[in-house]
Amino acid sequence: MCGRYAASRRPEELAGLFGVEKREPAEALEPDWNVAPTKEVHAVLERPVKDAGDRRPVRQLRTLRWGLVPSWAKTPDGAARMINARAETVHEKPSFRRPFAARRCILPADGYYEWMTAADERQLEEEGKKKRPRKQPYFVTPADGSVFAMAGIYEFWRDRTLPDDHERAWWATCSVITTEAETSPLAVAPAEGPAALADIHPRMPLMLTPDRWDAWLDPARTGTEELRPLLEPPPAGLMRAYPVATAVSSVRNNGPELLEELAAPELGTLF
Repeated sequence: MCGRYAASRRPEELAGLFGVEKREPAEALEPDWNVAPTKEVHAVLERPVKDAGDRRPVRQLRTLRWGLVPSWAKTPDGAARMINARAETVHEKPSFRRPFAARRCILPADGYYEWMTAADERQLEEEGKKKRPRKQPYFVTPADGSVFAMAGIYEFWRDRTLPDDHERAWWATCSVITTEAETSPLAVAPAEGPAALADIHPRMPLMLTPDRWDAWLDPARTGTEELRPLLEPPPAGLMRAYPVATAVSSVRNNGPELLEELAAPELGTLF
């Protein structure tokens, strides 16, 4: 899964990395080292510019709320539970299939956090018998320091309780697509602990390598058969993971210190 991530790159840098043609000043967000569900996040997407005479798709940097609200939802109350969409079923789930076909985006990140726990408790979680308690957090990031481009989908929802000209009449929301975690060795593994991403958690965000960015963002691609190959996991051995302080477990904590690597898991979280 993906429940927290870090995103500290400035809009100017993101615009350059992704070849953004249009960026509104209002779309600038401050660096965030503890992005949590329902927060506003940067997203790269392609669609016609609102009210423009030219209706060609334009690559834009926009802000979306993390936690997808389907267009047909009566209320946005379930958004916090719609932060992830599984790559295996995104094309068929009622909440995700329409945005997967027509509204795909990239959610830029430095990397994501995941919490590792004991193997026996993890097995219970996978069997659906127990919610796995979060213990030692790890930060997962590209080993070469490049941007972590997470595959995402987005949707628009109209709040019918508000007038058309209200600034909150329309919601733009998103989900991160996840896939099975890699079982191959990490490019850089911690001195002690997990050797592969699958040792930390069975799921991970789907990272898009630069050669897939254009195809993923292209709104002209709408067919399931031409889109599903884009959901293939990236090549193995691109990631590193390392333990970080448990301070990240609280959304109240936010700062670059959350990314500092620990020499070993924190005392009291070993297993």
